[in-house]
This record gives sequence, structure tokens and C-alpha cells, in this order.
Amino acid sequence: MSRANAARLDRNLSDLPEGMRWREWMLRAEAAIFASAKPVSRETLAGLVGDACRLDALLADINEELKARPYEIAFVAGGYQFRTRPRHAETLRALAGTKDAGPPSFTKLEMLALSAIAYQQPVTRAELSRLAGHDISRDILGRLKSVHVIAPGPRAPQPGAPIAWVTTARFLEVFALGSLRDLPDLDALGAAGAGGREIDDEIEGALDDALGLFETPGAQDDDALTETEWEA
Repeated sequence: MSRANAARLDRNLSDLPEGMRWREWMLRAEAAIFASAKPVSRETLAGLVGDACRLDALLADINEELKARPYEIAFVAGGYQFRTRPRHAETLRALAGTKDAGPPSFTKLEMLALSAIAYQQPVTRAELSRLAGHDISRDILGRLKSVHVIAPGPRAPQPGAPIAWVTTARFLEVFALGSLRDLPDLDALGAAGAGGREIDDEIEGALDDALGLFETPGAQDDDALTETEWEA
């Protein structure tokens, strides 16, 4: 919001009765989130309502009214965004030609690589393969990059300066995480191995449960993928 527009907006709505003022603040917040292609920050929403507005209570009231709807407002990637409820993901994927409908699907090996990047970033492909106990091919990283859940990070200070991978804001949106601090606690999940660095089958299963594992129907077997000379 520009400073000029912000100055013209009556945030406090002091001339309205309390109930109508609260309702107007709800509508403003809902409209701002609805109209934005990206998560809307608390600071932005706070600039639309009065200083006396309890923003958490306001958003809770909006979500209460959305209970019967297939979508809700969620805190993801550092802001608030409308999201369809998870149980409708399969329905949305069935809409042929619907761009970005529902979360992307991942094979088991893609999910394993993504989990390792989320917890160990920035991390190189060689480190990922060691952590995962599987070869993480360039095709797997290319697939994750194509759905915008990972991106090249800084080059590692190693011979050859390989690319180190990091997760993106889209990753937070897909898994409905406000920030990386909201990742499941590995210690609580029972991290095992030397220094907790190895992701064994037990941890992999726990991550699948915590983050959600979506098998792509008819997807090509990860082991059958041919590694290409794909470059980030």
C-alpha cells in the first residue's frame, strides 16, 4: 500500500458501532488476502485495520465463517493465504488443464530428497545422496526445481564449487508451513545415526507422515530415471 493511500484509509473507523467496525475489519482482511497472489504479511493486514484490532482474533472469526467452505485462511511462507482444504487436493488434481490446482505430487525418492534439503540446507547433491542412502539424480532435483519447491543456493566451498540446494517460499506454501521453524522436530521424531545426520528408513517414514507423501499415479520408477546433463 502506498503511503498516500494508507494515509487516506480510515483504519480506526471510530464512527462505526463496535460490531460493525469488527465486521468491516474482517471484510478488509479477507479482501486483501483474496486479492493477493502471494501470502499477505501481518504488517500489511495491520495497516488496514485499527490499532485496537486483535488480528489473530479477527482471522479466527473469518475462518470460523469459512468452516463450511472447501477453503480456509492459513499462515504459510510468512503470510496469510487462502488455501483449499487438503481433502480436496485429489479433486483439484482431476481437473485436467487446471494450472497449479492443488499441491504437486512427489514420488518417494523425490520426497526423501526434499526432506533432506529442508533439514540440511544448503546441501549439495553429493551430500544429499549420502544422507538419503540413495543416488539423488539430477533428474530428481530437476523435477523438484520444476515445481518450484527448491532452488539453487550458494555454491559449496568444495572442489568444483558444486551447487548447494535450498527450499523456497513455494515449499512452505505446499506444506502449509509458516516458516522452516515449523518443520517437524527431528529430535522428537527420534533422530538416529551418527550425529543425527543419516536419514534412515524410520526417519524417512516419520517425515512422510509429518510432511505428507504423495505418490504420483503412474509415475516413472525413480530407479529407472536416466540422469542427464541437466544444469541448474
